[in-house]
Amino acid sequence: MRSAALAGMALLLSACNASDPYVRSAGQVPSGNWRVDRQTDRITGAPVSSAQLLTNNASHSGIDFKQSAAMQLTCFEGHPVVRISFDFKIGSDKNTILGYRFDDKPGRDNVGSRVLLGYQHIVIEEKAAVAQFIDDLAGSSVLYIRIRSLNAGRTTAEFRLDGSAAAVQAAFADCPVTGQQKRTS
Repeated sequence: MRSAALAGMALLLSACNASDPYVRSAGQVPSGNWRVDRQTDRITGAPVSSAQLLTNNASHSGIDFKQSAAMQLTCFEGHPVVRISFDFKIGSDKNTILGYRFDDKPGRDNVGSRVLLGYQHIVIEEKAAVAQFIDDLAGSSVLYIRIRSLNAGRTTAEFRLDGSAAAVQAAFADCPVTGQQKRTS
C-alpha cells in the first residue's frame, strides 16, 4: 500500500514538472546531426522555424577540459539569425571578435556579430553576414569557430554539419536568406 502511494505521488510530481513542448523542443526531428523543429507556435499558429546543432568539442582558454556548445539557425522577429551558445562566458559586445571557417574554404574573421547579455551567446544577425555564413555552410562538413575577447580569452568550437541542407531550409522557411533556395537545393 505504501509503495503504491509513493508511486502515485511520484507520478503526480512528475506531471507537475512537465514543461510545455515549445520550451523543451519535443517536436524536434533529426536531420543528420541537426535537430529541426517540427511544431506549431501556440500563439501565432505558425510553424516554429529553428534548427539546432550540438557539439562536445568546444574549448576555452580558461578551462582545462572540453566543453559543449550549440548553434541555432532561426527566424527571430522575421529576420534570419545564427546563434552560437556556450556554457561559459565568451566576452562582451565591445571587445569580442568572431571568426569561422568551413572545411577548407576561406576563413572569415571579424564577422559582424554581437554578444548577448549573460556573455555566453554570440549572434550573427546582419542579413549580409547571415547570407555569407549560409553560403559558406552549403556543402560543408565541418565548421570551426574562434572567438577572441580581451576580457574572456579565447574560445573555439568545432561542429559536424551532416544534414545541413534540410536544417537550413527548415530554419529559414519563414525568413529566407537572399538566394538561399538556390544554394540549398
